[in-house]
Amino acid sequence: MLRAILFDFNGVLVDDEPIHLEMFRRVLAEEGLALSVEDYYQRYLGLDDRGCFAAVLAGAGEPATTPRLMRLIARKASYYQERVRESGYPFFAGAAELVAAAGGAGWMLGVVSGALREEVEAALRQAGLRERFKVLVTAEDVAAGKPDPEGYRQALQALNALPPLPERLIHPHEVVAVEDSPAGLAAAAEAGLRTLAVAHTYPEARLAGADAVVARLNGLGRERLESLFAE
Repeated sequence: MLRAILFDFNGVLVDDEPIHLEMFRRVLAEEGLALSVEDYYQRYLGLDDRGCFAAVLAGAGEPATTPRLMRLIARKASYYQERVRESGYPFFAGAAELVAAAGGAGWMLGVVSGALREEVEAALRQAGLRERFKVLVTAEDVAAGKPDPEGYRQALQALNALPPLPERLIHPHEVVAVEDSPAGLAAAAEAGLRTLAVAHTYPEARLAGADAVVARLNGLGRERLESLFAE
């Protein structure tokens, strides 16, 4: 029985991975470093901003000090905000409908993401969905990003601890994490959650370790979601 859904943000709710790639490449180019499309999708997608910048710098033999990383993250965030102010947050087809249907069914909802809180909050407000979510765990809330399970463990604890409290304790097997990357699926699985992979970013073959895989959120209603995880 499902009682809660925890959504990844980039690549699941919001179709902005190409924007993030563009901004990573822009910031790194200003540092004299290159990031190929292939490397991003094969090695870095699924990491938060800090993890991505640190990995690219390390691979290039460059120092990845905390002050330098903070400057790079802030610059990328500024460029990203410029873009979404121009055109808004591009939600995937079916994402808002699934959130509304799940919330309407009484399931507790949350976001567990390596995105910055400002980005997640602004996007959910744009779509009129912010009040649907009980829990937001973002990049600022964890010491280690995905594939580390810290974010999902925090979210599960918050589902049980924050008001309104559930009638009984929510157990990990009653929560499904919706992810688009192997790193995110690994984090959720290590936290003991059930996993649904959405092939928005990677082919379904790369996501075969999930409990269930769907091609897209569009058309994935509450009843089909329940049937995928029927006991």
